[in-house]
Amino acid sequence: MGETCEAAISAASEALLKNDDALAAAAENAEEELDCQEREVEDLCLKLLLRQQPVAGDLRKISAALKMISDLERIGDQAADIAELARAIHVPVDNLHIADMTEAVIRMVTDSVDAFVRQDLELARAVYAADDQVDALFDRVKQELIALIAADASNGGLGLDLLMVAKYLERIGDHATNVAEWVEYSLTGVHPNSQ
Repeated sequence: MGETCEAAISAASEALLKNDDALAAAAENAEEELDCQEREVEDLCLKLLLRQQPVAGDLRKISAALKMISDLERIGDQAADIAELARAIHVPVDNLHIADMTEAVIRMVTDSVDAFVRQDLELARAVYAADDQVDALFDRVKQELIALIAADASNGGLGLDLLMVAKYLERIGDHATNVAEWVEYSLTGVHPNSQ
């Protein structure tokens, strides 16, 4: 699911940056694949719960996985939303920091999933810090869009579409952070937001 999320985000952002409808379609297809993968992982987790009746650390891992797959599925939804907007935006957007946001959120998704696979608490916690970077980039994009609209009011619709893209990217970062928090819970038994 992590790889599929990365592919969806990458295809959606490339569709936006290159005005490529085929890449937008690839992001939308990845979202559909994520829906199927979520159901498969959920079924597997439920079977493990029913057949194995896990306790302690094993139970935490399974319950954390059930939470993580919801966030990964939402990442796919938001990548598909970006792809949909990319189909309507037909101007270059490479002078904005949207590409930087995309790289940062893909790295966050990769690191949060890798943290779970490797059982790496420090990598999970590094995702929290990366979220601050994405939030700062979101603020920067907002300022760039304000300047774009202030320079020419006819850019208002474009500015709103690009603001939505940036917001979807910011939310993807939040979902990657949620995944990292569930990794911490699976390893420590304590969710970072409960402290």
